[in-house]
Amino acid sequence: MWIPTEHEKYGVVLASFRGTVQHGLPLEIGDTVQILEKCEGWYRGFILKNPNVKGIFPSSYIHLKNAHVKNKGQFETVIPVEDSVITEMTSTLRDWGAMWKQLYVKNEGDLFHRLWHVMNEILDLRRQVLVGHLTHDRMRDVKQHITARLDWGNEQLGLDLVPRREFSMVDPDEISVTELYRLMEHRHRKKETPAPASTHHLFVHMKSLMSANLGEELEVFFHIYDGRENRPLSERFFVRLNKSGLPKSPEKTERQCTLFVDLGSSDLRKDVYIVVHIIRIGRMGAGEKKNLCSVQYRRPFGCAVVSIADLLTADSKDDHLLKVYACNTESEWHQIHENIIKKANSRYNLSGSNTGLAVALQLLHGDIEQLRREYMVLFTRGVSITRKLGFSDVIMPGEMRNDLYVTLEKGEFEKGGKSVARNVEITVYVLDIDGQILKSHVAAGSGEPGADEYHSLVLYHNNSPRWAEQIKLPIPVDMFRGSHVRFEFRHCSTKDKGEKKLFGYSFVPLMQEDGRTLPDGTHELIIHKCEENTNLADCSRYLKQPFSKANLPSNNQTLKGTKESFWITSFLCSTKLTQNGDMLDLLKWRAHPERINDSLSKLKEIDGSEIVKFLQDTLDTLFGILDESSQRYGLKVFDSLVHIINLLQDSKFQHFKPVMDTYIESHFAGALSYRDLIKVLKWYVDRIVDAEHQDHIQQVLKATEYIFKYIIQSRRLFSLATGGQNEEEFRVCIHELFMSIRFFLSQENKGTSPVAQTQAVFLRTFPLVYGELLKIFTVREVAGFVRETLGSLPTTVHADCPLEAVKLQCIAKTVESQLYINPESRCILLPVVLRVLQAHMQEQRDLVMCARILTSMLSLIKKEENGTAVSVKEEPVVSEEVELIVESLLGVLLRTILEISNRPQPAGPTMRLQFQDVTGEFVACLLALLRQMSDRHYQQLLQAFSSKDNLRDFLLQIFTVFRILIRPEMFPKDWTVMRLVTNNVIITTVLYLSDALRKNFLNDKFDYKVWDSYFYLSVIFINQPCLQLESFSPSKRKKILEKYGDMRVMMGCEIFSMWQNLGEHKLNFIPAMIGPFLEVTLVPQPDLRNVMIPIFHDMMDWEQRRSGNFKQVEAKLIDKLDSLMSEGKGDETYRELFNSIIPLFGPYPSLLKKIERETWRESGISLIATVTRLMERLLDYRDCMKLGEVDGKKIGCTVSLLNFYKTELNKEEMYIRYIHKLYDLHLKAQNYTEASYTLLLYDELLEWSDRPLREFLNYPMQSEWQRKEYLHLTIVQNFDRGKCWENGIILCRELADQYESYYDYRNLSKMRMMEASLYDKIMDQQRLEPEFFRVGFYGKKFPFFLRNKEFVCRGHDYERLEAFQQRMLNEFPHAIAMQHVNQPDQTIYQAEAQYLQIYAVTPIPESQDVLQRDGVPDNIKSFYKFNHIWRFRYDRPFHKGTKDKENEFKSLWVERTTLTLVQSLPGISRWFEVDKRELVEVSPLENAIEVIENKNLQLRTLITQCQSRQMQNINPLTMCLNGVIDAAVNGGLARYQEAFFVKDYVMNHPEDGEKIGRLRELMFEQAHILEYGLAVHEKFVPQDMRPLHKKLVDQFHLMKSSLGIQEFPAYVRASPVHFTNGSPRTCRNSVPNIISPDGGRGVTRRSYPAVNRYSSSSLSSQASNEVSNITGQSESSDEVFNMQPSPSTSSLSSNHSASPNVTSSAPSSARGSPQMAEKHKHSRENACLSPRERPVSAIFPNPMDPAQRAPSHQIGDTTLPRSDPNLSAPDKVRPTPSSWSLDSVKEGPPSFSDSVGKLLCPPVPPRPPYSGSSAKNMRSQSPVSASRSPQKTTVPPFTPSPTECQSASLVSNSPVLSGSYSSGISSLSRCSVSEASGTELPAGDHPPHPLPPPTTLPNSVSSSSDEPIRRENKTPPPYSVYERNNPRRPVPLPHSLSIPPQTDPPALPPKPHQLRTGSMKLDGTADPRVPRPRPLPRKVSQL
Repeated sequence: MWIPTEHEKYGVVLASFRGTVQHGLPLEIGDTVQILEKCEGWYRGFILKNPNVKGIFPSSYIHLKNAHVKNKGQFETVIPVEDSVITEMTSTLRDWGAMWKQLYVKNEGDLFHRLWHVMNEILDLRRQVLVGHLTHDRMRDVKQHITARLDWGNEQLGLDLVPRREFSMVDPDEISVTELYRLMEHRHRKKETPAPASTHHLFVHMKSLMSANLGEELEVFFHIYDGRENRPLSERFFVRLNKSGLPKSPEKTERQCTLFVDLGSSDLRKDVYIVVHIIRIGRMGAGEKKNLCSVQYRRPFGCAVVSIADLLTADSKDDHLLKVYACNTESEWHQIHENIIKKANSRYNLSGSNTGLAVALQLLHGDIEQLRREYMVLFTRGVSITRKLGFSDVIMPGEMRNDLYVTLEKGEFEKGGKSVARNVEITVYVLDIDGQILKSHVAAGSGEPGADEYHSLVLYHNNSPRWAEQIKLPIPVDMFRGSHVRFEFRHCSTKDKGEKKLFGYSFVPLMQEDGRTLPDGTHELIIHKCEENTNLADCSRYLKQPFSKANLPSNNQTLKGTKESFWITSFLCSTKLTQNGDMLDLLKWRAHPERINDSLSKLKEIDGSEIVKFLQDTLDTLFGILDESSQRYGLKVFDSLVHIINLLQDSKFQHFKPVMDTYIESHFAGALSYRDLIKVLKWYVDRIVDAEHQDHIQQVLKATEYIFKYIIQSRRLFSLATGGQNEEEFRVCIHELFMSIRFFLSQENKGTSPVAQTQAVFLRTFPLVYGELLKIFTVREVAGFVRETLGSLPTTVHADCPLEAVKLQCIAKTVESQLYINPESRCILLPVVLRVLQAHMQEQRDLVMCARILTSMLSLIKKEENGTAVSVKEEPVVSEEVELIVESLLGVLLRTILEISNRPQPAGPTMRLQFQDVTGEFVACLLALLRQMSDRHYQQLLQAFSSKDNLRDFLLQIFTVFRILIRPEMFPKDWTVMRLVTNNVIITTVLYLSDALRKNFLNDKFDYKVWDSYFYLSVIFINQPCLQLESFSPSKRKKILEKYGDMRVMMGCEIFSMWQNLGEHKLNFIPAMIGPFLEVTLVPQPDLRNVMIPIFHDMMDWEQRRSGNFKQVEAKLIDKLDSLMSEGKGDETYRELFNSIIPLFGPYPSLLKKIERETWRESGISLIATVTRLMERLLDYRDCMKLGEVDGKKIGCTVSLLNFYKTELNKEEMYIRYIHKLYDLHLKAQNYTEASYTLLLYDELLEWSDRPLREFLNYPMQSEWQRKEYLHLTIVQNFDRGKCWENGIILCRELADQYESYYDYRNLSKMRMMEASLYDKIMDQQRLEPEFFRVGFYGKKFPFFLRNKEFVCRGHDYERLEAFQQRMLNEFPHAIAMQHVNQPDQTIYQAEAQYLQIYAVTPIPESQDVLQRDGVPDNIKSFYKFNHIWRFRYDRPFHKGTKDKENEFKSLWVERTTLTLVQSLPGISRWFEVDKRELVEVSPLENAIEVIENKNLQLRTLITQCQSRQMQNINPLTMCLNGVIDAAVNGGLARYQEAFFVKDYVMNHPEDGEKIGRLRELMFEQAHILEYGLAVHEKFVPQDMRPLHKKLVDQFHLMKSSLGIQEFPAYVRASPVHFTNGSPRTCRNSVPNIISPDGGRGVTRRSYPAVNRYSSSSLSSQASNEVSNITGQSESSDEVFNMQPSPSTSSLSSNHSASPNVTSSAPSSARGSPQMAEKHKHSRENACLSPRERPVSAIFPNPMDPAQRAPSHQIGDTTLPRSDPNLSAPDKVRPTPSSWSLDSVKEGPPSFSDSVGKLLCPPVPPRPPYSGSSAKNMRSQSPVSASRSPQKTTVPPFTPSPTECQSASLVSNSPVLSGSYSSGISSLSRCSVSEASGTELPAGDHPPHPLPPPTTLPNSVSSSSDEPIRRENKTPPPYSVYERNNPRRPVPLPHSLSIPPQTDPPALPPKPHQLRTGSMKLDGTADPRVPRPRPLPRKVSQL
């Protein structure tokens, strides 16, 4: 049976449990579980991180831990009873774990590894804490380490700052808000700005000396030198180097590393240097021979200097290479460093060009203990300490030091009978009282151990040597007395074996007889003659002699007169010895009582460091004197005591205060002193008012604290000794003393008067006395003293009086003192404190201090309330205090916060910090106060307002302050704890205040301002980031919800209830509150949304009542949605919420359902639908605009949104904003053409008028004309950059017309020049031909604007299919690439995934007239091939029926897909959606016809190019001829004969008779062209290719015979070969007659649209070959064979793309027609694939695939039967003869509009007609139209002229004739309709050079087509540049520049001025049936 557990509540999983039993709960090792019940070895419970899943698990798997249960029962929470640091560590590490893995994913390797180390470190430390074997101190250290690591990690990961006290986390509810703020502030400060260290240390590591001429050992001395005062600041650090210049003992690091310790901040300046002296040890002269002498001398070598300031800027531990200088003359050696510092170049030089000293130098900051912790390695490895000369800036008690520094300055010596000066060396010894040499007590410097003696350096031949060598004598204190130092002088001879001869000595005793040590300073010592060492053995003999010339008796002339002297400088640094006689006199006062007066007087002149050395002895002396003769010396002793007390206030000696405190507590024995001290103190206080000089009195008052300490301690000692006698007398004395103090404080003075300054001095020290008084008096008594003393201060003081600030500081210290903590004293002191505070805050003075006082007061209240100290009787006390504070300070506090928040922030970082502190502290005080207030307090507060206006002002004020508190910048970003507390207080207060709002400001007393402020606050409250729980980690969210709940929902409910109370006043808030409320509904919290959405319904309802519609609501909603979404608010469910697909719970049905019940439901529902659709686009837009998203996505999304604003919402301003956003995106992506088209959209909205436009976006205020001019120029510039020069020309012309009409010839000239330059660029510059790709986006995971749609995309320059494919997969990294080209099924459409289907498509150009016109250069044609493309084609070969292995062509069909786009490419985007898709199947026979046609065209083109010498070499023609002839011989054309010319085929397919004839005709034509081609080839072929040519001729004869051709039929022979590219030599209007041998007979025949393509794979009969044929590359002949790239095409043009020449062109009238302008498309094609053999490669080409990689000019390349995937049916379309029935047409050609005019086109040689039927099995997605056959129309038959036939062949591919695309039959050109009569002209009826007569075309054929109707139902895209009424030009235009049809377009574009009317009006030729875009309201003028 399951029993609820009592104690087993919490445990940790020891081993993983799979949970395979019924109801089992799977557990992972380390999980924490909460246990609910137990039963026979099993527990039931849940894992803490997922409390919703409960289950059972074995008890043996759980390690139980002690835990504390809160609110037992169903909702109990369990808190483990363990150290809070452990709990925090565990939860933090869990949070970090997840984030740490994310760092790896985000590739933040550095932080990943650092965090990993820290986590491991924390785990180790956690183990140590858990084991529990640590000492108390060690535990403290470990916790400190842990918390430091936790804080570091939290900061790095951007987590919250944790408030801590003593290492444990603090519960914000357990402490006052002010205290919480202080803790946060303290932690933040610590993190932010470490306090600058006051002590610094210099680390020096001697590496080596580099020099060419070493060879001797060296000694290197470092010291710190003050260049300003010319003295050393530190002792020396000494390193010995070996002969190689490296340290002698490398294993002992302390011998080469040192720390110069205790440098003060003042020592880190520019003129403080590190000076290095280098001494060599060896021969006297550096270059002397080795065998001269074996004695070694210390000789100068060099010196180096570096400034300490350089180290402050250098990196932490740089290695420095110091230059070493030598002095020019040795006598300068003592000051070489000064010369280097002063840059006295003449006195020193470099000691060698490559001599350098390698040293590591590093400045360290902080005290030495801190360094020991931070740089452990340094100290463990060993480092010597080099001390400062003298004490450091701060002297610590207990510091032991006894160093005597002696500097050997200089000497004066006589020649001593020598002709040259001596080489003097000094040897230094220290001898003790017994004359024994003290071993190891002479140190040359730190780093090396002390020696017994010291040898100075030797200066060569110098009788006045100056050494300036400092040595240190660390002699113990007890050995000082009686010791002396002896200096022995020797001459070092460089001859005589180099011996050192003694010639004299000096000595100096270290202590004088009276106990004083050798005084600091320079001493001139006497040199005593002595030549025998033995004379020095007994020192007692010479010690009796005088040692210094200063203390020679005046009668001793012999020694005084001698010239020889020796100077030393001594300096003692000792904590035990003194050189001061006065100090010694005072301490020995009993020996000389008569000197007491003098000694007390001189005490003030003694150096402070001497006094603190003997502090306790001095104090004993003073109180001893006071006890013995208080009458006589009382005042003097008091003054001396004051002097010592004030000395300890100095920062240098402040650490001695504890020494004095200890003295008072433990050693002080003056039980009677209190009377004298009180008496003297009162005497001084009484004299204050009258005294002229206040300085001394101020000194006395400064010492008040310690004087009181002595008084109180003395009284306590007296009471103890006497059992409390004279108690009353003592109290009276103290009362009298305070009366005197109150009297002097009550004096009113000017702020600057001396008395006022004395008052200030007293107030500063007064609070320090409270603690002492409490030792004797009761709390109430002391509180009374304080109240009266502070109350006695004058109240009317000037604002600028410094006393005011001091008064406030005194109050602050009072509030922070022990006294105030006691509730008894608090109620006495509070009124005084509040009075002062209120006065200051009202005048906004000393706010920092006021904040400090308030903070202290409020933190105490909180403590009392939550602490155990509050007893029942004290609760009212706390409540009263709160009441008092609220009454006097709440209003003024609010005002203060408002004031300081609105003030401009002061400059200067320190000021700003202080400013922020003050705001933060006041805010914390306000929060603390509000949190203390109970219902009763609120009631009293609200009742206290005398009038409604006062209450209104108060509410406005508090709401404004709350808004300020919510600001993100109020607290640092990681202070979430503080923010949550703030919000909790705000919401509680608002709930109290909303009642007041309802009671006092509704109905007739309604006040809009207060309500508005209330709503505004609520909205900001809900939206603040720190309450968006969704963005937090689960653990953080859980903690917040447990503690505070979801405060957003509480506030939301409050908004709703307040809104319901408003009644008809709601109208005041419509539409103003729509935006804010909408913002609230964007918060992804279901409950909150359910509360808020009905408010919108309400708003719509009220607005409907008021104005009959809710346009305002709609407009505001849409505007706000846009701005909010772009800020990144909202989510997917939000859209559904608005649309209410999900039923909303709660009392309110969904918004849609509510609306459906209303009378105005239709407009309501449409509004919701619009808003939802807008949301979809906005959400996509927001997602795409995120950082790191690719430009393609952003652009696509922006286009989608742009269209929506234009077409559906008609929001012009938004539309224009998004135009510019899109424009910027294009510029960034360098899509200059697209950028131009985009900007054109805005340009079109403007007219050439002078209306003024307001400033908008980046445009200044200007006229509409100016803005349009600016836009035109910008667009032209971008078209130029995008190499779309033709479009730029049109705009140039338009601008030129404008300039011309204004007679602005200067600009007109510029514009014409610009236009000319664009024409030049067209002819001279190369343009790359882009590829086009069709991309399908399938699956629900795509953004809305892509989902389940297909697009055609224009690739980047040089981008081929593989690259494009990779780019798309990079843009959509989660997408799956589909490996086939079939249309996907519904499962793919509905899948929760992303599928991409990509293949290349071929563009079908619209402008066939330009492309097929003779003599138009390729540079020009290239533009028309790839611009303004609406339609794209893709072919897929397949076999139908049984496949004949012998001849596959019998069953080879082609499935042709034509895609029509919603807009032509290029346009405002690189991709547009596919609007319509048509599918046609091409039969094998038609396929064969197409293939041969294409090859014929290609041959013609190459032959023409060769003839006109456009080719540099003849290879392309050679290869093409070889490919065709070779393939034909090897069975190419023969396969077609076998397939289609056999009886079986002809019998089975009687309808194909005409087509078979056509095929035969084409074969013959090909043979004819080949024959002519060979003739041309022979003419140009180079000599080395002759054999190949001969072979070709032979093979050609074979081919002819295989075709059965002996002689060509007449029609073939006579027909001229027509070349589309046109030979320049042929006349434009005449048919070239150069091919037929007889030259002149023009034979009429129908010309078929020539397709400039050739197939690049050899057509053998194998299937594999055939398929590679199908999928192989095809390149336009001019691309491949011309070998010199034309400007329009790159030689890198696609391997998978069809040539654009394949397409046919519409006459210009058709091209410009608006119907078409509407829905055409473009795209470029990839090789189609046979699904059987290559399912993948066409979409994802295989790099190794031979079919793709075959070189484009492969020989053996074919013309034969092949399905060219790159050619569309319409491209090879034939005009239909009369015998054709049109019943198979699936869609009528839409282009025959009523307005079609006459056609005029360049002629093409006619070809004989053939009859045949259209392709089989046509599939179309357009509906079938009614009347199909031309015979049924009312058009009378008429005979076409040859030109019409010709033009038909040119026009056949026009997009206008979309029947050909939709149905797959050969396109119906206008001519094909005209031939419906069936009449045909006999061959030869037409003259060879026919002239085209104008012909009228019927216009009724299209009447049955549904295409125009389909178009009408769609809103046209808003992008046609010339949609407005402009005269159109028949130049082919970009789509957005498209032109309506002209009646009579000439063959060539006319000159602009003929067409242009100055006023740019429309000629009205646009098709009336085409709907125009919604007209925009004319508010453009503002934009």
